[in-house]
Order: sequence, then structure tokens, then C-alpha cells
Amino acid sequence: MKSLEEKLKNPVWYSLDDTHHKFLIQYDGVQFYLPEICSFGAFHDPTKTAKALTEHSKIAKKFFLVVEKETPTIDTNHVILEKKIDGCQMVLENHVALEITEDIVLLDEEHIDEVYNLIWLVMPGFYQRGGFKMGKYYGIFKDDKLVAITGQRMQTDDFIEVSGVVTHPDYTRRGLAKQLVSHTTNEILKENKLPILHTNKGNSAIPLYEKLGYKLTRDMNWWLFSRK
Repeated sequence: MKSLEEKLKNPVWYSLDDTHHKFLIQYDGVQFYLPEICSFGAFHDPTKTAKALTEHSKIAKKFFLVVEKETPTIDTNHVILEKKIDGCQMVLENHVALEITEDIVLLDEEHIDEVYNLIWLVMPGFYQRGGFKMGKYYGIFKDDKLVAITGQRMQTDDFIEVSGVVTHPDYTRRGLAKQLVSHTTNEILKENKLPILHTNKGNSAIPLYEKLGYKLTRDMNWWLFSRK
């Protein structure tokens, strides 16, 4: 059995081995989510990635490998490396209680389009409609529309990732994201699991996460590929 620390080093891999196994596409040494669910994949051995990426490119136009340190290999006849996003992992260290003053709603399937449209407005390219099936999503409504959300993404029996932290540009600087992240963190703790999250290095939201008790723990990088 793998330790929690080992799972955190490769969260996509172990999510697909565990809670999200039903979304798994498996190649020799590389694992991907179904393209309609999530664009992420993971590996242990970088010598295995070239063939797997070529195969996956037949069913997905763009996709990521998520990795702490290793550099994946590719077959440039079939796959293009578009960019590497330098990211980091944060893990809840000391839970900081926050008063929740907003009406936070557990979203359901009737909100899928609203969630999708809001995420693509703020962070285009990172979310598939089927991502709603990966975990619970919470939202805040203002003026009869969904203006801020958080969701749950990668998860195992040990941890759940806070993700999809998005606020409509017209409703920023009101503390909505802070309350949503705090609420989602509380809900994860109720399941006796460790809340984690990922973001890009230098993100202005990192101090907010730190105030809520999260601590930077390691690099976690996103290699974006596309079909040639």
C-alpha cells in the first residue's frame, strides 16, 4: 500500500488508481482520464510517455501530463509540446476557521453549463464539462446568476483536491473565493481526508490559501501537449 506522501507526489496517477478508476484510460506506463472528464495524465517512467502520448493524441486534441520533476519524452512526429506550466502543490497544514457569511450552494447537474461557462470565462482550456463528475461543486449566486465557484477534482481515500476556484470578473475583491475555499476545505475535513490544491507558481492567490492554513509543499508541473 502506498503512503499518503507517495500519493501526493503523483496525485493524478493515484486518483485514477483509486476514487476515479472508472474514468481511467490506461496505456503502457501512462494513465489518463477519459478526455470528456479531464485532460490530465500521469506516469512514473518517462521512457514510457512517447508511445502513450501518440496513442492518446488519437482521441484527445490537447492534454496534460502532471508531474513533480520528471521530463516526459515525446514523438514529435505525432505530438507537439505547447508549453510547460510551472506549478506547485499546497497541503492543508493548520486549519484556519473562517466565518462564512455568504449563502454557499451545493451545485447539481442543472448547473453544469453555468459552471463550465464561468470556468472557461476566467480560465479557458483547463476544464471539461464532464469534470463536474469528479467531485462536489459549490457556488455563490448574485443577481440570479452563478458568480463564484469551487470544486473538487483529484481524490483518493486519503486526500481531495480543491479546484475550480473561479470568480466572475465583475464580482472579485468581495472575499467570495476565500469563503468558498474555506467551505470546501471544511467539507473535505468532514470526510476525514486531507485537503490539497494546486496552482501556478507566483499566483496572487497563494497568500489567500496560506491564510486559510495551506502550505506550499512541492513543485507540480503541467506539460501541455497537442496532436500534430
